[in-house]
Order: sequence, then structure tokens, then C-alpha cells
Amino acid sequence: MTEFNKLCKQFEQMDALTYTAILAEKSLKIVPALSAITENDVDGVALFAGFIVGAVVADGDLSVEEFAITFPLFKAFFGDEISYEDCNYIVRSMRSESKQLNKYVDYMVDAFGQLSEELKDDIIIVCLMICAIDGKVSLKEKQWIKRLIK
Repeated sequence: MTEFNKLCKQFEQMDALTYTAILAEKSLKIVPALSAITENDVDGVALFAGFIVGAVVADGDLSVEEFAITFPLFKAFFGDEISYEDCNYIVRSMRSESKQLNKYVDYMVDAFGQLSEELKDDIIIVCLMICAIDGKVSLKEKQWIKRLIK
């Protein structure tokens, strides 16, 4: 089994409390670093939200577990009135617009290439955790993560 698959298994078996603690810790480092790179707090949050949405959309489904973990970010990004149904609609819309989704993924991969190795590692961990929160990192989700790594 590759190191990547072992890491996927670790995150698939992680409890919700540990998920929340790690995501909070990583987010507190990632958002300011992205804001510094973009020289704009809003762009830093938007870029981080893009990585999160990319991880959620990777398999085309938004599980209740993914929503519960990502809700604070969705709320910060989309506003107080965002619901599971709203987010699920966004995910389904992005999935149905495969051309648009591919453009979006290309943009995220390009942005990712400009980051420090430490920041890349933190973002990969967060994205992988988002993918694993429902207990399984699907093939499509693995492909999304691997695309970021390359």
C-alpha cells in the first residue's frame, strides 16, 4: 500500500473531534498565509474556500458529514443564510457543468503551484480530511488530491 493510501486510511478512520481540531489548527495557518500571498484577506479566504469546495465537489456529492465540518467556512464565505440544501445545490451545479468545473480545477492547481511546500502540505491535509470525513476517500477524490500534489 502506498504512503498516500495509508494516509487516506488514517483520515477515513479519524474521529470527528480530532477532525475538527486539526481543521481548525490548519485553517488558522492557511487563511493568513493565503491572504498574505494574495495581499487581500477576502482573496485569501476565497482561495481557501476554493480548495475546500474543490475537495467537496471532487466526488460530486456533499455528504452531511462534509457539510457539518465545512459549514463554518461556507458560512464565512457565502453568508449566514447558507444551508445544506444551498450547498448541495452548488455542488450539483458544479458537477453538471463539467467544463466549468475543469476550468475551476485548473485554476486551483495553478494557484496551488505558487505556494510554499509547507502551505501545500497543510492544504492537502485539509482537502484530504474533507474527502475522508464520510469514511471513504473515493477514487475521484484521490484523483483530485493527486492533481494538487503533482
